[in-house]
Amino acid sequence: MNAYIFPGQGAQFSGMGLDLYENSQLAQDLFEKANDILEFNITDTMFEGSADDLKETKVTQPAIFLHSVILAKTLGDSFKPDMVAGHSLGEFSALVANGALNFEDGLKLVSQRALAMQKACELQPSTMAAVLGLEDDIVEKVCSITEGIVVAANYNCPGQLVISGEVEAINKACETLKEEGARRALVLPVGGAFHSPLMEPAREELAAAIENTNFSKPDCPIYQNVTANAVIDESEIKTNLISQLTAPVRWTQSVQQMVADGATLFTEVGPGKVLQGLVKKINRPSETVSATFEANS
Repeated sequence: MNAYIFPGQGAQFSGMGLDLYENSQLAQDLFEKANDILEFNITDTMFEGSADDLKETKVTQPAIFLHSVILAKTLGDSFKPDMVAGHSLGEFSALVANGALNFEDGLKLVSQRALAMQKACELQPSTMAAVLGLEDDIVEKVCSITEGIVVAANYNCPGQLVISGEVEAINKACETLKEEGARRALVLPVGGAFHSPLMEPAREELAAAIENTNFSKPDCPIYQNVTANAVIDESEIKTNLISQLTAPVRWTQSVQQMVADGATLFTEVGPGKVLQGLVKKINRPSETVSATFEANS
């Protein structure tokens, strides 16, 4: 069975999507439609912007979404997922790819999500840190005993967990985690504490937008970050999508469940190969590939 997986924030690169725009009329039409919806030319930044330009929140999330979704749409008849999943932001790309959301609504939600998260980041100094080389339960225990807000945020693969919270609490937790034997406990260059209780203002704002958006019955199940289980019910998809901003991304568990449900090939759709690397660390026998663009589609 073929699982299609969609990357999240951090996968962006300068020039992303330009090959699609130059070689596919469908892609060109969708990029131009996106410029109209967003009311600024995101294509200028995607195709010609610097790495710093692409880090701007209102650009990063829609840019990755557009690259992933438009690439999926140019695959034509070869795009036949048995199941889909996306890492954080990538969950929105996955929901457009499996028919639960249309392109326009997906892009609007992603744009609203990015701006809501930026606002939440500005309310309180917060950050995230990558922890390498420890069992999940040790990291979870350290988070639970550290003063302040600090939680497990991204279960990326065995031995790689990202924590999220207040700056001071993250720094304290990193010190303790190193004492516990972490190979690394490194504060990340991010704008705030994603997938933590500090994103509650953004969750509330996005909840209203999601509730007012029409979702359709998907063509195949999505394995959502919050539960790591296959979901096809539209109302359940909405609930999980709203919870996602303050809940951890259970990527390890999602891939394990997809494998248990029959996935043998994981096709990454979008910029980069980060998810393929994680899949290999979670389940080495799985085959992983990048989706390849078909010209003149």
